[in-house]
Amino acid sequence: MSETEIHLPPGKLNPKFLSELLAMYTTIDETVIIGPKVGVDATVIDQGNFYLIAKTDPITFVTENIGYYCVNVNANDIACMGGIPRWFLATILLPEAYATGEMVENIFRQLNFACEELDILFCGGHTEVTFGIERPIVIGQMLGVVDKDSLINYQNIALGDDILLSRGIAIEATSIIAREKSEKLSEIYSKDLVAKCKNFIYNPGISVINDSRLALEVGGVHAMHDPTEGGLAMGLHELATATGFGMKINENEIPILPESKLLCDQFNIDPLGAIASGALLIVADPHYTPKIMDRFKQKQILIKNIGKIMDAEYGVKLVTNESKSDLPAFNQDEITKLFKS
Repeated sequence: MSETEIHLPPGKLNPKFLSELLAMYTTIDETVIIGPKVGVDATVIDQGNFYLIAKTDPITFVTENIGYYCVNVNANDIACMGGIPRWFLATILLPEAYATGEMVENIFRQLNFACEELDILFCGGHTEVTFGIERPIVIGQMLGVVDKDSLINYQNIALGDDILLSRGIAIEATSIIAREKSEKLSEIYSKDLVAKCKNFIYNPGISVINDSRLALEVGGVHAMHDPTEGGLAMGLHELATATGFGMKINENEIPILPESKLLCDQFNIDPLGAIASGALLIVADPHYTPKIMDRFKQKQILIKNIGKIMDAEYGVKLVTNESKSDLPAFNQDEITKLFKS
């Protein structure tokens, strides 16, 4: 049975099916430097003297601080291509059953705060109360710019490149779990711990703009990617799909903060497949790896060398000292388990 004949589950589309749709129904010309492709963060358009980077992404898992999430996840994708996020537009869809003026003003306030924090102009969009949804949905569109010689293009990835990861996995998931399951967690853990986990959206934070700039200052960066829905595992699979390379990922080197592990374990969530904004994947020339890691350590930012770019025949593997297996794929983010219980 083909993808067009079955009921699709929540989450990302099957990458093969999405690739087929993109091939059949999208159009580009010579002005589109980087077009639509599975694993590619944003579109890059030639504007003569510079490149325009365009990105759109929705926020669907959270209601609290939804505006802050939306600005940051969209800005991250601009930064991952070496660009500066400049202009933001938002489509705000409010649930007909319980939308209020206070709700929409709070979302506008969050969007404005996040844009001001990142020096981005919140300059347009659309807002409506609509039927058929149970929670607010905010869909962001971010536009940014990059000098032509500063674009970070995944096509520069080479065999033998190192794969680095900053901060840790499941940072965004930790904040979502704490916010969505606050009452239950407060019965088990201290209020201080629950509050700290809620605050993961700000500390260590879900923005990767600073981390991307640190890496670019050193040089040797061939690609960057911020793993979001589907977690680190899907971020790696997306990069592999976009580039056609394999990957060797050392499971023991993947950083996870103790609070993230605690909350993921509590709800039987695999942190490899949990929404991961706040982490930055950096694919780098091995000669530059020590310098990049030293720069992060100087800034007291956790960073690990988690793997290697391999040839396509190797596949995408998760290895330990004792075993090697296919890296699991999570088309449906592990965080969705929260909304089924």
